[in-house]
Amino acid sequence: MATALQNLSSYDPNEIPDGKGKRIGIVVSDWNTAITGNLLQGAYETLTKFGVNEEDIILEHVPGSFELTYGGKLLIEKSNVDAVILLGCVIQGETPHFTFVCNSVTQGTTQLNLNYNIPIIFGLLTTLTFDQAKARAGGRYGNKGDEAAITALKMIALNTKYK
Repeated sequence: MATALQNLSSYDPNEIPDGKGKRIGIVVSDWNTAITGNLLQGAYETLTKFGVNEEDIILEHVPGSFELTYGGKLLIEKSNVDAVILLGCVIQGETPHFTFVCNSVTQGTTQLNLNYNIPIIFGLLTTLTFDQAKARAGGRYGNKGDEAAITALKMIALNTKYK
């Protein structure tokens, strides 16, 4: 559904699984930190709100969005997590770089989901302008970080159901 039709931070708290005892990795891009910092804050606060202990949130920073999937792979293989959230922001510029990075992270996230038995959550903003990114990182459309955290908890519950 288009973001303009739904606030990213809107959810029914009664439908969110408890995160107590869950270990969640977050990989965040340091590129566009004014945006990614807000995404991280939203994800972190939402996870702790729903019972994930602070010490069970494993945080890693990577230089840019292109590196998110490799950071996610390392967390999966080295830190015994129940889910990984990838947070980044790519804003379209004048060159095709935007398309290449967005496609790479999208395909990489899909590949991680297929290769590993834990959920990898796509929290990459792919916007045309900085203002659009701000609107989705704590602005008028909520925070994609919140949405990514809720998605992680729901997907952990689904994964646990079928183990």
